[in-house]
Amino acid sequence: MNKKYLIIIVLCLIVSVISGIISNDLIIGGTILLTGLLCAYFASEGKKINYIFGLINYLLMGYVAFKNNLFGIFIFYIFIFSPLQVNGFINWNKNLNVDKNVKIREFTLKNSIIITLSCIFGSIVLGYLLTLIPTQRLAFMDATSNCINLCGVILMMLRFKESWWLWLINNTIDLIIWIITVINGGSGSLMMLLVSIGYLLINIYGVIRWNIEAKKNQKTGDHLNENYKK
Repeated sequence: MNKKYLIIIVLCLIVSVISGIISNDLIIGGTILLTGLLCAYFASEGKKINYIFGLINYLLMGYVAFKNNLFGIFIFYIFIFSPLQVNGFINWNKNLNVDKNVKIREFTLKNSIIITLSCIFGSIVLGYLLTLIPTQRLAFMDATSNCINLCGVILMMLRFKESWWLWLINNTIDLIIWIITVINGGSGSLMMLLVSIGYLLINIYGVIRWNIEAKKNQKTGDHLNENYKK
């Protein structure tokens, strides 16, 4: 195994154990933090193993969301995001370069318009439906977070670098949701807040890393086109 990856795994494990002990949520919360950090990190590195960690992470986060009456998050994580992890692993496995990293794609203007309108429309519709559930909390924030997250997951599965920007937006909303939940004493919410903070840092790294890789791919493509013309 690459030494850098081994160091990252050990650091994530240490952070997760310490955070789990402090928050008195070592088993479920610690595992959520560990798998979440590793999933996001290996995704930023373009490694398909991120989807294995992602599957475990979404199943556990869905469980915590259910306990906190965040049914929108529960439904998305268990019945949509979890199956997409399997699909993503298969798709990335078919689109690897010689270094075993995923081949990165970039948006067109048409892609940007479709994704923006889809997120807005989906958030409004889902938010309204969630308000019909008596015990649902933060309905429209819950809905917006999940719609943006869903678009991010799909774009990541399709290898678009813009998925990282969507996750930065989603991460900001998630932070607000879990800060409010922590203040209200929600079950397992402190660990979820720590997960969101960890995601924020890795998402920033992902934006930078995928933009660099996309530029490299573009230069390689331009070079190949020039050789072809010659």
